[in-house]
Amino acid sequence: MNTETVNMPDQNDLAKKRDLMQQRVTKSLKRRHSQEQRFRMMGIAAVAMALAFVALLFITILSKGVPAFWQAHITLDIHFDEQIIKIDEKPVRMASESEAEFNQRFLAWQTQLGFINFNRIILNAIANEIPEAADHPRDAMQLVTSGERFALRDMVRDDPSIIGTTQRLTLLADANIDVWVKGNVDRDLPTSQQQISTLTQEWADELADRGVIENRFSTSLFMNPDSRSSLASAGLAGAFMGSLMMMLIVMFLAVPIGVASAIYLEEFAPQNKLTDLIEVNINNLAAVPSIVFGLLGASVFILWFKLPLSAPIVGGLVLTLMTLPTVIIATRSTLKAIPPSIRSAALGLGASKVQAVLHHVLPLAIPGILTGAILGIAQALGEAAPLLLIGMSSFVASVPSTPFEQSTALPVQIFLWQGNELRNFFEARTSAAIVVLLALMISLNAVAIWLRKHFETRW
Repeated sequence: MNTETVNMPDQNDLAKKRDLMQQRVTKSLKRRHSQEQRFRMMGIAAVAMALAFVALLFITILSKGVPAFWQAHITLDIHFDEQIIKIDEKPVRMASESEAEFNQRFLAWQTQLGFINFNRIILNAIANEIPEAADHPRDAMQLVTSGERFALRDMVRDDPSIIGTTQRLTLLADANIDVWVKGNVDRDLPTSQQQISTLTQEWADELADRGVIENRFSTSLFMNPDSRSSLASAGLAGAFMGSLMMMLIVMFLAVPIGVASAIYLEEFAPQNKLTDLIEVNINNLAAVPSIVFGLLGASVFILWFKLPLSAPIVGGLVLTLMTLPTVIIATRSTLKAIPPSIRSAALGLGASKVQAVLHHVLPLAIPGILTGAILGIAQALGEAAPLLLIGMSSFVASVPSTPFEQSTALPVQIFLWQGNELRNFFEARTSAAIVVLLALMISLNAVAIWLRKHFETRW
C-alpha cells in the first residue's frame, strides 16, 4: 500500500510535466509560425512596394513621354513660285570638266539657292489658308518652325523640276504652337507672358479646328539631330548614333579583353599574392563611381593621347574601362560555377589545359558570360557622368559619321533637354528620350536572356 501511494504522485507529476511541455511546444510553434507569417507578409509587402514604385516610375515617364512622339504638323499647299526662286539650272558635270571645277560650279549654284527667301513661299501658303496673314507676316511665321525653310531649300536642291509647281506638304509646326494646341500651356496668362502673339493663338486654334494643324507621329524625333534655332525639329539622331558607336567600341574592346582576363585569372594564373592583389583591385574598380572614370578618360585619352574632344572614340574607351571590371567578375563567377569534374574528365582523356578550358569549360560558360557582358554594356549605355567630363555635353547639330567626329549620347541629350528654357515643350521631349533609352536597355536585357536560354538549350 505504501508503494502504491508513493508511485501515484510521481505519475501525476510526470503527466503534468508532459502536459506543460506540450503547452510550451505548442506556444513556441504558434509563435514561430506567426513570426514566419509576419516575415512572409513583410516580404510580400516589400516586393509589392518595389513593384509599385517601378510601376509608378514607368507610368510617369510613359504618360509624359508617349504624347511627345506625336507632334503638331501643319499641312499647306506650297507653291514653289518661279518669281521667287530665280536660280540657274542645276549644274551637270561635263565630260571635259574636272571634279574640282564641277564642285566649284555646284557650290556656286548652292550659294545662289541659299539666298532664296523660302520664308516668303511659306507665308504665301499660310495666306492661302488665312488671308489676313499676309498683312502680319511675323505673326504668321510663328505657326511654322524656322527649320522648315531649309527643308524646302533641300527639296529644290534635290529636284529643281518642282519649281513652278504646287506641292501639298506637311510641315512641322513651331514648338510654341505644339504646346498651345496640346494644351500644355496656361491659356489664361496675359499676352505679355505668352510665347506667341494673340493673332497667332487665334490662327492656331482656327487651323486646328479645320484640321490644317493636327498631331501626327513625329519622325523628326528619330531622324533629326539636335537643334537650337528650330526647337520643334530637335531630334535624337545624333545622340543615338553617338551612343551606338560607343556601344560598338565597348563591345569590341571590353568583352574580349574582360573575358580573356577572367579566363586567365580563373584557369591559368598561379595563386599568389600578386593575383590576390589583382583580384582585390578588380573588385574595388567595380565599385568606383563612374565619374572617376570620366576624370581618367579626360586626363589620359584627351590630354595625353590628344584624341578629339567630345568624340565617340573617347566615350567608348572611357565606358570600356568602366565596364571591364563587371565583365571580368561576371565571367569569373560563371567559370567557378562549372563543375571541376568537367576539367578532370577532359584532362583524363588526354586534353591539354588550354584544350580543356576552350573546348569544354568555355562552351558551358557562354550563357553566363554573354549575360554578364550584355548587362555591363546596358549599364554603360545609361551612363552620363563620365561623358560629361570628356566634353560630350557640347551642342552638336550633326549626325557623326565616324567615331572621331564630335557627338553626344542619349543620356547626355536627356540631360541637355531637361535644362532647356522651353520647359512646356522639352519636358515631354525629355521623357520621350528616356523612353527610347529604356527601350534600348530593355532590348539589351532581353537579348541577354534569349542568348542565355539559347546556349543553355544548345549545350
